[in-house]
Parts: sequence; C-alpha cells; structure tokens
Amino acid sequence: MAQEQKMKEEYSERIVRILAKDIEGKSKILVGLTKIKGISWSFANAVCKVLKIDENRKIGSLTPEEIKELSDFVKNPKIPVFILNRRFDLETGEDKHLVGTDLELRNEFDIKRLKKIKSYRGIRHSANLPVRGQRTRSHFRTNRKRGVGIKNKGKKKSESGGENYEKKA
Repeated sequence: MAQEQKMKEEYSERIVRILAKDIEGKSKILVGLTKIKGISWSFANAVCKVLKIDENRKIGSLTPEEIKELSDFVKNPKIPVFILNRRFDLETGEDKHLVGTDLELRNEFDIKRLKKIKSYRGIRHSANLPVRGQRTRSHFRTNRKRGVGIKNKGKKKSESGGENYEKKA
C-alpha cells in the first residue's frame, strides 16, 4: 500500500510527453489534453469517455500503455463526426482530426490556397485585414502611418487671453 502511494507521487511529479507536447504531471487528464494543439475541451472529454479514463485523474499517473493507447486514439478517433476539427477535407473528402504540427501545416496550406485563387478571404489575409467581417473603422490600426480617424490636434487655448496656465507659472 505504501509503495503504491509512493508510485503515485512519483508519477504526479513527472512530465508526460503526449503527441510531441510536454504536459505537467500534476494537471488533470482533461486539462492536460487541451494543452495539445488541436484538442478542444469537447474532444478531450470524448476521449476520456470512450477510453473509460477518469478525467479527474492526474496525467502523471498514466502508465506508458495508457499513454500509447491515448495517443493512438487521438491520431485515429472513433467518435461522432461533429467533434472532429476537419470535416470533409477538400483533397480527400474524408472526416479527419488533425493535431499538433499537422494542424498548423494544413491551416497554412489552406490560407495559401485561398491567396492563390484570389478569393475574398485570401485577399483579406494577404492585406493583413480581418477575414471574418469585423469592423475596421476603429480597430486593426497596426502600423498605419496615415489613416482616417485618429489625428493629432493642437493644444487648445484657454479662455483667458489664449495662454496656457503652464506658461504663466
């Protein structure tokens, strides 16, 4: 019994590597899985339910076999389609779930494709403007030298004689 307690403490202090991401062993499984790029709260919850893992368990207490089972399931999930992050892929037509660098590369390729075909979204991406219909009159003013809206106005003159109080004192 004492040895089992000691092993649990040892596992909770370690760092677990799942799908090329280091996760602290102290965090719960549900929270730890969301640290991986491409895994949302709903996907992590679905993984825990399907694999019958307690979501409140510490991620450091997972055995190497459980970690391998978890990573294999995330690579090829058997869950409802609406939880996946890439439904009906343009090239293959399949429903996929991308994680980590695969997700980043696919996102980058999608943006390049939009720019290449000169779609509205592609033009907005290349101009560094908001893509999803946000307003631009008062936001997205990064590095704009001359623009409509904010202008420097001269110092206002005071009502008494047109001089500022600082100059009198």
